[in-house]
Amino acid sequence: MVNSLEVRQLAYAYPDGTQALFGVDLSIARGERVALLGPNGAGKTTLVMHLNGILTAGHGSVTVAGTPVRKDTLSEVRQRVGLVFQDPDDQLFMPTVRDDVAFGPANAGLRGEDLDRVVKDALERVGMLDAADRPPHHLSFGQRRRVAVATVLAMEPEILVLDEPSSNLDPAARRELAEILRSLDVTVFMVTHDLPYALELCERALILSDGVIAADGPTRTLLSDAELLARHRLELPYGFAIPVL
Repeated sequence: MVNSLEVRQLAYAYPDGTQALFGVDLSIARGERVALLGPNGAGKTTLVMHLNGILTAGHGSVTVAGTPVRKDTLSEVRQRVGLVFQDPDDQLFMPTVRDDVAFGPANAGLRGEDLDRVVKDALERVGMLDAADRPPHHLSFGQRRRVAVATVLAMEPEILVLDEPSSNLDPAARRELAEILRSLDVTVFMVTHDLPYALELCERALILSDGVIAADGPTRTLLSDAELLARHRLELPYGFAIPVL
């Protein structure tokens, strides 16, 4: 079976000479939910920006569902990689929720009943169909994040990439989003500083530190290793204990 994501020996330096990635290797199988953890400045955002070709590898390769990320494949890759930004307002810019969710598939050529079906299905999957005709700026932050997820699901991606999905959410919105993510039949790659959220949603986690994958394993195992977390400037919230299975 072809993996959803393959990254091999990925290295990248910014134009000012700052080296952000030093040879990243990772594979994510279809249907996996994987958390990417790491301190600020570890290279997490730089890595994510390679997944749909926003940045071009200085060395190494990125392959999405068997398709290498290259200039001549960007259109196909960007339909397969659904990137949900940390701030949903970076993703929502149309007069209504329906228009925002329809924007991507309409640009890809979908029209009429097919477009209506895709929009309805995406909004139902995130529990926001009742808000289809509302302006996004009238929604709560948590609701806007769910609509942002819907805009990506409407493109029927191979892999859903979420940047800090729990940030700025109240406890109820955090729980609602977790329930949605668990219900999706799609590969999930979640960049987060929220270690309990990673434990709740992802059986596997990677730690990116100083531009390389420093650890890869079951999330519970990694978060139970206090020395490993300290070495990479990661901390569980005060008083949080890994639940006993």
